[in-house]
Amino acid sequence: MTPLTFSLLMLGVLLNAAAQLLLKAGTTSVGAFAFTAANVLPVGWKLATSPHILGGLGCYVVSVVVWILALSRVPGSVAYPMLSVGYVVNAVAAWYLFGESITAQKLVGIAFIVAGVYLVARS
Repeated sequence: MTPLTFSLLMLGVLLNAAAQLLLKAGTTSVGAFAFTAANVLPVGWKLATSPHILGGLGCYVVSVVVWILALSRVPGSVAYPMLSVGYVVNAVAAWYLFGESITAQKLVGIAFIVAGVYLVARS
């Protein structure tokens, strides 16, 4: 795998992770809401105009373009498992940004993910 290919894969993964984190920040700022007909417009408007939500959607759009570039250079059987790196990034970032817990069980799972991605990347 060339440095360019690896960079495209990681950029796609990081953009995807950033999108998830921005969506989480946006929904946190709106707060919990009930799925009722009365909430469709007011909550929908809050979500649609949230800078975090819009930023997250923008990251998704850019990540799709980057991912298409990456897929044109690497087999899907290698590219798709690389998305698992996003789980690690999100777990750490959610701990740092949102105060979410990282338990021993989560750390073991993250270690398995890292090992698996390493093995796939080497193949």
